[in-house]
Amino acid sequence: MADELLELLNKAIAREIGVSVQYMWQHVMALGMKSPEIKDVFEDIAIEEMKHAEKIAERLFYLGGIPTTKPTPIKVGESLKEMIENDLRAENEAIGLYKEIIDKASEKGDSTTRLLFEEILTAEEEHKHTFTILLK
Repeated sequence: MADELLELLNKAIAREIGVSVQYMWQHVMALGMKSPEIKDVFEDIAIEEMKHAEKIAERLFYLGGIPTTKPTPIKVGESLKEMIENDLRAENEAIGLYKEIIDKASEKGDSTTRLLFEEILTAEEEHKHTFTILLK
């Protein structure tokens, strides 16, 4: 399998690990903000992102790559609004990256990777929608 696709998968793993930590930390911080509904949203999405990291790592390993353990930088805001703005940016970055991976997997004839990322892309678009609503 092409090295470029493996690199993209590792980039996706790093991103998923990073945002899962970011969202879980925001879940903890939101306790003091008296925002129980948003606290739960952060926790639920953090868990879902970690599951994405696991699925991507399994696929990368199957393709002969070694999954990264280094997350992307974590951006936790000072206020709830800043947290959600950071999260929305992270989801937009993921959507762009996952569309790139879908295109690359299609080019390489790797329908399994393409289908995996189409599924994950749907979840990321739902996260974007959730964060967009929370900002209003």
